Parts: sequence; structure tokens; C-alpha cells
Amino acid sequence: MTIFNHSVRIYYEDTDFSGVVYHAAYMKFFERGRTEALRSSGVHHSELLLRDEPLAFAVRKMTTEWIAPAKIDDVLEVRTRFTAAKGARMFLDQEIWREDALLARATVEAACMNLEGKPRRLPSDIAERLVAETP
Repeated sequence: MTIFNHSVRIYYEDTDFSGVVYHAAYMKFFERGRTEALRSSGVHHSELLLRDEPLAFAVRKMTTEWIAPAKIDDVLEVRTRFTAAKGARMFLDQEIWREDALLARATVEAACMNLEGKPRRLPSDIAERLVAETP
């Protein structure tokens, strides 16, 4: 499976008073990584809204492990890998690295839904792009 990489720089707004990244900021970094991975796969949120039946994604379940702290001015790499897409759900593994140090990891289950919040099967063209093997 393809691993998508997205760089993130740590700014003051991401940290607590000591310059260490606040735990909730990692959720933003994981979200950015997922969005950029979708974009790299040819899936754009703005285009999902223009389909005959507009669609959106929402995180249904996320398990996160923090391993080491990130600090102000660090440049991190968010690595995202789609592991499966079935029914109305997609599954991802994500990691945040600083150079050769793993800082955090998450497993994510996201749901595809219509704009009323009702689950919808992932369109086959999208599901196939998300779990395509690396060329």
C-alpha cells in the first residue's frame, strides 16, 4: 500500500507554555495528513460535495499513542496509509515522525456519509484509489 507523506512545522500555537506540542494538536496534524493523502489519491473534499449525491467523511473511531514529544520549530512528517475501504468505511494507519524518531501513531476508521449524516457506501472509484498498491 502507498504511504503518503505530509510535512508539518510546529508553531507556537501548537504548543503548551513549555514549547512542547499539546496532545490535541496531533489530531490536527493527523487530519491534515488524511486530507493530503486523499488529495494525492485524486479525492478532493470539494469534489465530493459536487457529486450527484454529495458525500463527506467523518472520523468514527481513532486510537492514538503518543511516544515522544514534538517541540516548537520541529518539522514533522505525517505518514498516512489506507489499509482498507469497505462498505461505508475506510481504515488508515498514521504515524508522525521527526527525522528518524517516531513520535505518535494512530489507527483511524472513517465513515462515508451524505450531508444528512447517513452512512453511504464508498463509491467504488474512490475505494479503489485509496487502497491501490504502490506502482
